[in-house]
Amino acid sequence: MKKKLLAVAVAGALAAPAVVMAQASTVQIYGKLNYEYGIAHQGDAAVGLGRPNTDYADTPGGSAIGFKGEEKLGGGLSAWFQCESSADVRGLDQTGFCTRNSAVGFKGAFGSLHFGRWDTPFKRALNQGSVGAEETGLLGMSFVTFGGSGGADASGSGNGVGLNGESQQRGRWKRRETGLTYYESPKFNGFQVLGAFSHGNAAVDGINGGAAATDATINPKPRIWSLGGMYNSGPVSIGFGYEKHVEMNAVAGSGDDRGWGLAGSYDFGKVTVGLAWIDTRYETAPGRDLTKKNWMVGVEWNISGPHGLEAAYARAGDSGGNSLVAVQRNDVSGPDTGAKDYSIAYTYQFSKRTRIKLGYHKTDNDANTLKYNLGNTAATGVKGESENAFAFHISHRF
Repeated sequence: MKKKLLAVAVAGALAAPAVVMAQASTVQIYGKLNYEYGIAHQGDAAVGLGRPNTDYADTPGGSAIGFKGEEKLGGGLSAWFQCESSADVRGLDQTGFCTRNSAVGFKGAFGSLHFGRWDTPFKRALNQGSVGAEETGLLGMSFVTFGGSGGADASGSGNGVGLNGESQQRGRWKRRETGLTYYESPKFNGFQVLGAFSHGNAAVDGINGGAAATDATINPKPRIWSLGGMYNSGPVSIGFGYEKHVEMNAVAGSGDDRGWGLAGSYDFGKVTVGLAWIDTRYETAPGRDLTKKNWMVGVEWNISGPHGLEAAYARAGDSGGNSLVAVQRNDVSGPDTGAKDYSIAYTYQFSKRTRIKLGYHKTDNDANTLKYNLGNTAATGVKGESENAFAFHISHRF
């Protein structure tokens, strides 16, 4: 009996520090895993050019694993951190830590001030109307309306990124931007104001930290300024935002773009309806610009129990202005340079954390448009072509 009591006492003594540490720790682990498999038709012309129809596996819509924590500093002030990393269940994307919403900062009665990589205020404002479709992947509807949704790097990660630079993602208005200084106000009766700006150092000749660059062929200081306001109360969600992309051309002193948008949704109980609208302008050369007005509407219907239906429609207007060049998915200025986007899907909710979806998505380019493609499929290569896809999507949160 004495030996048993001694063993229990020793085990308790050894376990006590671990228990204390567990009680003192504020670190939480969370995540979301998505997998999508679909078959895409990349347009008749694309097939003729040797880019055939394809089956495609993706992990869209925020697949991530994250760690976050908070330390009370007294006087109502807290320090907090979050490190969220991509989690590709396909095993293809092997990017490192803190590649998604990640920051360190302080919060209190004044709101929150933090620093890192985060969804911009403009993106968060527009998300208030994102209803009825996924953001990315074969079933994603963000490309036609918003130029895509996800990671972007205005500071530049290579030589003179320019009009169609994939690292800067100039035409993307739902951005998860690097190097942000970010402020979030407290919520006042459901209303909140957000503001952020990115750092100004660009990569020069492949070397980071070129804020003082004098090479006229390389833009030394591309930068993002982003503002957003959101109202959330009961069934109503509204967002309004403004964002400016400074000096996004390859040569310094040009390429200032701006966008502003309005979004909102209303939850009727069984049915939720959302709407988003965005107005953008790109400076493509001195005295020349490209303008675009896009919108989308979506609906989510809880048919009965776990069964649901989602549908969305988006329209990209013609490219206005007098630009002679395109900007990523936006064609040069002129008539019939827009696109239409359709999506419909059946959903089954196994639980609050696990859901599957079977859907169809079609992107239909106007007569003079070749820039809009569906998700990550190949561009059509011929004006006026369309693409479509059927896909299966599974999502699990933890």
